[in-house]
Amino acid sequence: MRTDTDGTAGGESPRLAAAAPGVAGRTEVAERVLVGVARAVSADVIGVPRGEVSVGVADRRDGMALKVSSPLPVPDLDDADAVRSTTPVLERAAQMQEQLRERLTHLLGRDIARIDVTVTGARIPERKRVR
Repeated sequence: MRTDTDGTAGGESPRLAAAAPGVAGRTEVAERVLVGVARAVSADVIGVPRGEVSVGVADRRDGMALKVSSPLPVPDLDDADAVRSTTPVLERAAQMQEQLRERLTHLLGRDIARIDVTVTGARIPERKRVR
């Protein structure tokens, strides 16, 4: 949706951001830029490499919708103390959604209406040898 400097909606492109007050024109943001930013932020919030995260972005009437797919970091199952102290998956997903909503709203300057998180697997930290 295009927002002109007077705050009125115009045009038909769903990938436009509002211009700063007092500045003529508009700012267009390509969808690939939104996806790239959302992917980087998602990887940081989840705690996995950026290449393991898949993000889809769609504009909705009430804001942006994101679909994030990623493996979830889990402790080594041989480490009983770490397993016991880990937050349950559903709670972690809810926390990730809230963190993503806050950070992306701030970075993109857009309302985030919905975030769907799909856990595609588990990512166990690599064991390091001690010499």
